[in-house]
Amino acid sequence: MKLTVLISFILFLFYISSSAQPLPKKVAAVKSGGTIKIDGSLDEPEWRTAPAATDFIDIRPVPGRHEGAKQKTEIRFLYDNTAIYIGARMYETTPDSIARELVARDNVGNSDFIGVIFDTYYDKINASGFFVTAAGVQFDAKYSLGGNEDPAWNAVWLSEVKIDKQGWTAEFKIPYSALRFAKHDVQTWGLNITRKRQKAQEQLFWNFVDPKVNGFINQEGVLSEIKDIKPPLRLSFSPYISSYVNNYPYNQPGLKNTTSSFNGGMDVKYGINQSFTLDMTLVPDFGQVQSDNTVLNLSPFEVKYNENRQFFTEGTELFNKGNLFYSRRVGANPNFIRDVSTELKSNETVLKNPVESKLINATKVSGRTAKGLGIGVFNAVTKAMDAVVEDTLTHYKSNLQAQPLTNYNILVLDQSLKHNSSVTLINTNVLRQGSAYDANVTGFLFNLNNKTNKYNINGGAKLSHLQGGGMEPSNGLNYTLQAGKVSGNFTFNVISNLTDEKYDPNDLGILLNNNFFDNTFNAFYGVYKPGKWYNEIQSGFQAIYSQRYKPRAYQSFGLYGWFWTRFKNFWSAEVDVDWQPQQNDFYEPRVAGRVFHASETKGIGGSVNTNKSKKISGGMFGYYRWVDRFDAHGYDFETWGNFQINNKFSVGMDVMTQPRLDYSGYVRQDETTGNIIFSRRDRQTITNTLNSKYTFSNKMGITLRVRHYWSNLYNKDFYTLLNDGELMPNPAYIKQDDDRNFNSFNIDMIYSWVFSPGSELSIAWKNASLINENLYRDNYFRNVNEVIESPQNNNFSVKLLYYIDYLSLKGKKQSKTN
Repeated sequence: MKLTVLISFILFLFYISSSAQPLPKKVAAVKSGGTIKIDGSLDEPEWRTAPAATDFIDIRPVPGRHEGAKQKTEIRFLYDNTAIYIGARMYETTPDSIARELVARDNVGNSDFIGVIFDTYYDKINASGFFVTAAGVQFDAKYSLGGNEDPAWNAVWLSEVKIDKQGWTAEFKIPYSALRFAKHDVQTWGLNITRKRQKAQEQLFWNFVDPKVNGFINQEGVLSEIKDIKPPLRLSFSPYISSYVNNYPYNQPGLKNTTSSFNGGMDVKYGINQSFTLDMTLVPDFGQVQSDNTVLNLSPFEVKYNENRQFFTEGTELFNKGNLFYSRRVGANPNFIRDVSTELKSNETVLKNPVESKLINATKVSGRTAKGLGIGVFNAVTKAMDAVVEDTLTHYKSNLQAQPLTNYNILVLDQSLKHNSSVTLINTNVLRQGSAYDANVTGFLFNLNNKTNKYNINGGAKLSHLQGGGMEPSNGLNYTLQAGKVSGNFTFNVISNLTDEKYDPNDLGILLNNNFFDNTFNAFYGVYKPGKWYNEIQSGFQAIYSQRYKPRAYQSFGLYGWFWTRFKNFWSAEVDVDWQPQQNDFYEPRVAGRVFHASETKGIGGSVNTNKSKKISGGMFGYYRWVDRFDAHGYDFETWGNFQINNKFSVGMDVMTQPRLDYSGYVRQDETTGNIIFSRRDRQTITNTLNSKYTFSNKMGITLRVRHYWSNLYNKDFYTLLNDGELMPNPAYIKQDDDRNFNSFNIDMIYSWVFSPGSELSIAWKNASLINENLYRDNYFRNVNEVIESPQNNNFSVKLLYYIDYLSLKGKKQSKTN
């Protein structure tokens, strides 16, 4: 309550403060009466008549420094009835000063680039960015409040670049079908332009972006004089066909070692009106996404994996508000999978038990009105999945339902307000066929800035409701309240986060644990003006006090600090420290109402990175930690490097080792005595990742990723967890396959050819093997050898996706008729 009063008082102070803000730069677009050929040469006469956006300003390494005359930038804008055109001239002293590494689309690599960011509704909250590197590689992204970047968003547009004695040029054609804008006779768009000079590690903006000011889009300029254009019909189809061949050496009667499949489906994009777009994937194929980074999980919480499926990463800024959408729940990691082994008869065994459900289709409708109301609707359906059970006496096979037919829904209403503020209402619900339970979560969120964007208060309340499936209806509550200073060299915030014991958003979101009440203080200080030996300095401090919410009890307290600097030679270094006194861990015992007294810990470490613009670059990270109980200690050491052999070929390596010596942790609950068993243990984890790419052109390349992960666990002594949270030696306990040895090995190699805008041919080979043993093996190279020689799953696939724009198709038909 005291913290709530304090935050409310800060909110009052925020909104009585104000000061003048600098006027934004402006540039006008000129209507073209001719044909603009996208070839990278700015030789059409219209380019000479259009006014130029010039005088770019550094954000780094020297914020506020204006560009030099020998490296100046000139950007011009033309438009016609179908598209907006951008002509860019980037001056350099010599062509050798231009970095231009070839990489795959939506990557920048070690390259110079020019990018244009359009805020077509001029709300200073949402924008679309279009970038091209000096090697001709396209990158596009969506931007939302605070400058959050969504690089998974893809549009279809044209660009070409050329290198000459004066530097380099770029030409863009962005069809109106790639943008959303309101129907106005005269368009006024927010605009900013950014340029990166990689070898000088210099990034500039046309309208100055002050690193001391919170936000990015809100520091934009203005593009004006776009007249009498109309939002076009936005309709495109992306049908695909794919074929897979899979081999795994089962070598068992009734099971084929090699199987094959042929698939087809389609993605559809339809502009419902000038503001809203429907995205639909029908019978999707996600077989070529990158393999998960599987790990040995000894914690009481599930592992959160990254989303690699493009449909669920592209344009999801509305659906991600409030952290209620963990898209892996849809198909990949559903929260509800029935454990059919508990329903087996004595003479039955499970032959096949699915761990994920099959996605039938998914649909997104999203957009924002001219008055700033964002609306998002998401729906997906996954099919029912059955486990296959065999009677060991008669060999009769039958099915048991493991996952019911499931419907996932999200509704978001997000209203933009003045001063880069917003309020949001979001609802997620999961409906399952049959007797399984259903889930619903509703949240109200707000994000408010004062007039000068110097102070902020944000937060929200969320309610979860579960019912059905034979369970009693359950209602849970979460609220978060945060306030602080967000602009200036010195910033800070205070956060209060309460989650009761029944709050559960995990059917469509992810929350590792509930039943806590946390209060946090963060402070940050940055020096952005270069000094004698540094270009930039940042430092931070955090204090977290956590309680169990019900019944109220102390959980933990922690102090954390860090210091980071970038030197004049563009190397960077960081130092981190932390201290956590004794904690009450209510999760590690895995039994409700029990607690484990975790010991005091202290840690110190740091990292260093070399200049990333060099052909050979890398860095290292090290951290050492002391734990009072058993005089335990552990450290993390990681080193990484990248070798750019030439502009087409590069190889990168990342190696991490994480020994934990004499740590304590949960083993099991003894079935005979009911005691909770802990151990004093050693654990070693080593991860090796190799990344390599060869890019033939800005539209074709091969990528290779090889990852080996090894983690083992050796239990040395066993203990009984007492009711007071302490450990008592238990020499009578007999080890029951409690040690672990886990190996995961993956190879992902993908050839990709973008043979026309939006269309792609991809060929993939994926190799995977895994060893998960209840024993201890301590030799790393022996483990590498065994996982490579173990049964391996090999998957070879070919996928062809073709992009069809309805307007282009219609235009071709009309030209044939004429």
